[in-house]
Amino acid sequence: MARMARKPEPRGVVRRLRPSEFTLFRDHLMRLDAGSRRDRFNGAASDAFLKDYAARSFSQGATVVGYVENGHVLGAAELHERPESDPPTAEIAFSVEKALQHRGLGSQLFQRLIAHARALGYTQLRVTTHPHNDAMRALARRFNARLSFEKGETVGHIDLEPASQSDAELSAVYLPALAAGALSMQ
Repeated sequence: MARMARKPEPRGVVRRLRPSEFTLFRDHLMRLDAGSRRDRFNGAASDAFLKDYAARSFSQGATVVGYVENGHVLGAAELHERPESDPPTAEIAFSVEKALQHRGLGSQLFQRLIAHARALGYTQLRVTTHPHNDAMRALARRFNARLSFEKGETVGHIDLEPASQSDAELSAVYLPALAAGALSMQ
C-alpha cells in the first residue's frame, strides 16, 4: 500500500509587520493565485489594485500580522479600523498562499489578530467574504462569529471581551516569550 507523503509543518513565525515591511505584504498579495485573490477580496483583484492596497493599508494605519518564513510573508491577517462604527469596530481579513492553506495558519493568524484587537480596545470585529468561501466561513465560526447574508456577501460579527491585562502586563508576558522563541511556530 502506498503512503501519502505529509506536507511539512510550517516553520515560520506569526508576528506583526513593521511599516517598513509593507513590500513583504505587497509581495505576498501579488503571489496569491486567482482563487485566493477572489477569496480575499471577494472578487477579482488586479496587480495594480494589490500594490495600491498594500501601500494604503500601511499608510492608513491598518495592523497587519504576517506569517513570516525565510524572510517572506506567506500569510497575513489585517485589522482595519471602522471609525464610523460605534462601539469600536474593526474589519478583519485573511490571506494564506495556496501551498500553505489548510494547515492551521488561518487560526494562528486569527488568534493573534483577536489578541491585538482586544489590546487596542475594539469590542467588535467584522469579516466579510463571498458566499462560496467555505474555509473563511468555517474559520469565522471557530472564533464565534455570527454569520449572516447581506447584499450578496457573508458577513460575520464577533463580539470581543475587553483585554484582561493592561498593555504593561501583556508586554511583561509577550516580550520574554518572544525573546525565548516561544511564540514561533516550530
